[in-house]
Amino acid sequence: MAAHDTPVPDDWRETPTGRYLDGRTKSLILDLTAPRAGERLLDIGCGGGDHLSLFRKKGCDVTGIDPSPFLLDLARQRLEHRAELRLARAEDLPFSDNEFDIVTLITSLEFTDDPGRAVAEAIRVCRGRIFIGVMNRYSLVGAQGHLARLSSPPPLPQGGRSFHLASLTALIRAQLQGVRIHWGSVVFLPWSWYSFGVGLEERIPVMNNPFGAFFGLAFPMTFSYQTIPQPIREEVVLSPNGRRPMPGVVRGFTGGSADGR
Repeated sequence: MAAHDTPVPDDWRETPTGRYLDGRTKSLILDLTAPRAGERLLDIGCGGGDHLSLFRKKGCDVTGIDPSPFLLDLARQRLEHRAELRLARAEDLPFSDNEFDIVTLITSLEFTDDPGRAVAEAIRVCRGRIFIGVMNRYSLVGAQGHLARLSSPPPLPQGGRSFHLASLTALIRAQLQGVRIHWGSVVFLPWSWYSFGVGLEERIPVMNNPFGAFFGLAFPMTFSYQTIPQPIREEVVLSPNGRRPMPGVVRGFTGGSADGR
């Protein structure tokens, strides 16, 4: 994952439009992740900790990773040491399998060197559900060049990667075939309309709508259990009167009928 080493001011969120749109994106995130108090959450590419703070307020035990020491320092200031923060890449997470109830990648998958590997790592460390949020360059807000105001960490660099619904679902299903994905988007109108168009924004359906400037996908983790056969070097002969436990899969059975008599 490429590091983001330049600060990005958050003062746009202090404007009425900024506060409203920031709230819209966070409402979608919470709707799709459904966090519960006490759950362990990992935010991959946590940046300055804005979303860690959001989940911390919901009672989650939060952990964040980012490849930028500068942004991790901002997150420490924001969270006041109420989060575990590590310098790490999305493609190589320093955590055990199935360690977290929720794993999020919020405007961070765009910056990974290997998105498929990043998604695979998110799946590996998750035991509950995963949320991926990305910016939509092909929305009206994107066409106006205002995506930078909605994204944290900073906007895509020149020539950076972007995703759409089909590419994201393909990325997920390459790892988990047949998984059920819930998705939606928000922020549909041109930026300048929000001084008078809030009511229109809220009348537009959110779920299963791919046209918003920010869209998110969530999917549950499912587990399958497999038995791994152990090689048996000698044939096991089982007697109907024997009391010794069978050490493996039976290759031979002698000395009794099928009903044990």
